[in-house]
This record gives sequence, C-alpha cells and structure tokens, in this order.
Amino acid sequence: MPERALPARLDGPAELAALIGRCSEVAGNPIIVAIDGRSGAGKSTLAGQLATSLGASVVEGDDFFAGGAEILAISPRERAARCIDWRRQRSVLSALRVGGPATHHAFDWDAFDGRLAASPTHTPPAAIILHEGVYSARPELSDLTDLAIRLLTPDDVRLARLDEREGGIGAWERQWHEAEDWYFSRQAPLSRFDAVIGEGD
Repeated sequence: MPERALPARLDGPAELAALIGRCSEVAGNPIIVAIDGRSGAGKSTLAGQLATSLGASVVEGDDFFAGGAEILAISPRERAARCIDWRRQRSVLSALRVGGPATHHAFDWDAFDGRLAASPTHTPPAAIILHEGVYSARPELSDLTDLAIRLLTPDDVRLARLDEREGGIGAWERQWHEAEDWYFSRQAPLSRFDAVIGEGD
C-alpha cells in the first residue's frame, strides 16, 4: 500500500459502499478492504452495514487479540506490534483473497486467559472481504489489502461509547489508547489510507 499525499474524503457509508463496489468490479477477483480506526469509532457497525449492502464477508480483528498481562510492562510501540496476531490474520486473509473459505479460532474473551475458543469461526468466500478492527491496515498486511479505509469519530463520542461498553475507562483501556496513538501517528497516518470516512481523530 503506497503512501499517498491525501486520502479521498467520503460523505458516508453509501459513498463508501459505491467505492468498494467499483473496486470489486474492476478487480474481477476477491478484494480485501481494511476498515481501521480507533477504539469505539464504530468499525464493527460500519462493517456490518457494508456487509449487508454488498454481500461481503467480515473478518473481525478482535478475534486475533494476543495481549496478556505482560503487555502492561512494554512500550506503546511494542503493544501495537504484539496485541493482534497479524500472522494468523494473514493466513485467514490469504485464503479468502484467492476465493476460498477460511477457518480460525477466535480469542476466548469469556475465559480471557490467552486461550482460543473451542468452536471455530468459519468465514465464507465472497467477492468482498471486510477486515475490520484497529491495526487492520498495518504494514505487515498491506500486500493483501486492496483498499484501506480510516473511520474517524470525534473523541467525545468514542470515549462515551467505550465508557458504556467497558463499564469505565481505566488503566487497561488507557494502555490500548497509548498503543493506538503510536500506531496512527507512526505506522498508519492518514496518508497511508485510500479513503477516510467521518470526522474526528
């Protein structure tokens, strides 16, 4: 994914869906669209809307969480590098990009002890694959990514969502905000995205 001077600004989900549809028609083979953005930006909701309108399959970034207690002791840069198992993501995306189905075991959020869920997650083949989640546009996956989209949402809106979802914002949440700060300022600035939707940081 080459660095660009300025990504396209899209007015809303309908315009984004049209862009993705055009890219899919031109490609003639499955395409992967990364939908990246900060925690609480609304990536999962947007991906769900697009999946319905485009008949796309969705790969959820949170399934590949790999952070543990030791994450607290390392730098924001290292957290950003290690909190998502991008190698397992790459295996799933590679299978989908050539038109096949993919199977993986998601992180077991109920157990929350590093184990993966016993039941596999199956992702069916589709012409459009939506890879949603923080770090979905990371450089290690750029050769598999046909479109990189950044979702922007005002901080006050995001933080209100996170506060409601997490039951408060404490040290655990703040460490991930620090990792996101590093990632979006150093690895994935706006210039690395094909298009931006929304307003905010």
